[in-house]
Amino acid sequence: MPVPVEFVPADTAVRRPVTKVGGQPVWLDEPQWPLSRESGEPMEFLGQFELGDGRLGYLFMTASEAGGEATWEPEGGENALVVQPAGRVPDFVTVEAAGSGPSAGEDFVPRAVERAPDGEEWQFLGGPDVRPNWLQGGEHPGPGWQLIAQLDSAGLPFHVNFGDMGVGYAFLSPDGKEGRFLWQCG
Repeated sequence: MPVPVEFVPADTAVRRPVTKVGGQPVWLDEPQWPLSRESGEPMEFLGQFELGDGRLGYLFMTASEAGGEATWEPEGGENALVVQPAGRVPDFVTVEAAGSGPSAGEDFVPRAVERAPDGEEWQFLGGPDVRPNWLQGGEHPGPGWQLIAQLDSAGLPFHVNFGDMGVGYAFLSPDGKEGRFLWQCG
């Protein structure tokens, strides 16, 4: 069963390779900042998530204010989940070697919270055998992909545009080298 989390303010800027949302990435390899397919501008950093074995998944999405981009599509080029070290950037994502860039907000770290009385958890960290709680129906990127985080737009400490009451889903490929992100709304 997933453990629900909320994100609370970090005491200082997080400079360690730990799970967090906001702030700036703590790169494990050379920086790989994704660019919007539509505008060519740097995407907004949403957070980084521990994948195990000393690896991180870095989540980016084209900023909400830009408008028009298909940020919900896992391979649309308007969001990216970059895996380091020893990851690979999918061919639908373009990156630049920028160590810092636009961020959704300040640094926040996860804290476990009590389960919802109805058992409907909408924000939690993933891992082996943790299944998404789909808002509209299953949209796994493919067989064997592992959920690494499910994010509730209403539960994040800053604004993200996952549509109306949206939920985001971050996945790691079966070989652990690529990530995908998508969101659904109500």
